Amino acid sequence: MRIEHIYRYPVKGLTAEALAETHLDPGETVPGDRKFALAQGDAPFDEAAPEWLQKRHFACLMVNERIAALHASWDERKGVLLIHAPGGPPFAGDTATAEGRAAIATWLATFLGDEARGAPRFVVADGHSFSDHRNKVVSLINLASLAELERAMGRSLDPLRFRANVYFSGAPAWAEFGWLGRRIEVGAATLTVTKRIPRCAATEVNPVTARRDCDPVAGLRQAFGHIDLGVYARVEAGGRVAIGDAIMLRDDEE
Repeated sequence: MRIEHIYRYPVKGLTAEALAETHLDPGETVPGDRKFALAQGDAPFDEAAPEWLQKRHFACLMVNERIAALHASWDERKGVLLIHAPGGPPFAGDTATAEGRAAIATWLATFLGDEARGAPRFVVADGHSFSDHRNKVVSLINLASLAELERAMGRSLDPLRFRANVYFSGAPAWAEFGWLGRRIEVGAATLTVTKRIPRCAATEVNPVTARRDCDPVAGLRQAFGHIDLGVYARVEAGGRVAIGDAIMLRDDEE
């Protein structure tokens, strides 16, 4: 098995950032993954005491498909988030200052229009990840399983509909569902597979057109009797992970 793609998503719901390599640390996500989010004005998120909340408290593709039309890039070194909206000038905001985050929130709320509730906040909290999973995990998708879904639906599906961190090849379709509780070597890191990933309406959104153009959840249910694609895994031992690295299933007794 081989790693084909690595992504992180610095802002929940916004653009994927392709990585040639990264370093995984025990108990952590891909560095910078879901580091920021636009919390809706009625979201009870406390940056001083962050706790996991369901995605509906934030701008998210499940509800706000228009944000797929935004192209965002985050300069980690400078702390600057650059956002391009179709037909408009680019916007740059400083994620490292309260003033900059307030300006980002205002810009995004204006873009969302009626979909913005109250006074949204662009939020970050040290050590917190705005993942759909309560725990800090890495998400992996078997490209053979995705190909099976494509065959069942009779159409191609952009892998980024599913917003995984690692896409890999070389395993039979759905083999990853048999890995629950097992350890896998991903590059130089060791992970334990913890959970299948149930899919939601966010996958209906085409990441290129920002339109809902098909229903992968219904496709999964109708063809395979479940709504899962991909698995979550917890990092047990850290290490470098790069495109082209091997993924190996470890023996239970190791």
